Amino acid sequence: MTQSLLPFILFALVSSISPGPTNLLILAHGARAGLRASLAPIVAACGAAAAIVLMVGLGLGELLLRHPQAQQLMSGAGVLWLSWLAWKMLRSAAAPLQAATVQGLSALSAAALQVVNPKVWLMAVAVIGVFAAPSRPVWQLALVFLLIALPSMTAWALLGAGSARWLQAPQRWQLFNQVLAGMLLIAAWAGVLV
Repeated sequence: MTQSLLPFILFALVSSISPGPTNLLILAHGARAGLRASLAPIVAACGAAAAIVLMVGLGLGELLLRHPQAQQLMSGAGVLWLSWLAWKMLRSAAAPLQAATVQGLSALSAAALQVVNPKVWLMAVAVIGVFAAPSRPVWQLALVFLLIALPSMTAWALLGAGSARWLQAPQRWQLFNQVLAGMLLIAAWAGVLV
């Protein structure tokens, strides 16, 4: 590891492990379906985020900066989808944890969520704007981000899986879903309103 890469690693860690829409959904998925079932969505979400860093670095970021309407459309679509996911989570608040009723976050949904997640795009633009350099290829930044994001998001799934036993009581599960739904709404709208 080079000394100059350390600030980027710290940035990637903070942006990957901080609460955001995808991490909250992975937490809920881990609680409902367990760690093993959460691995495919984790890999897909982290891979999509790394691909966005790569695409922004290869020029998509400049294209988006030239077309603010596209940015607004993507942000609007992302907020609406995240709001819908929060609504679904809130409506399922009373459903107890049972293996037979496990409905998961698919790998495709997790990857698609990253594409419409305003936090991911802001992070990717920041990565390229601050850390890209002629001596550091963009693919290297994307790869390092992926390697940091995978264990960071896995920690959220582990937290969810670890809480599953405590969440067996329907009242606790309901409270858990309500809190996560509220946090998901706040995370989605804060990214657009700030």
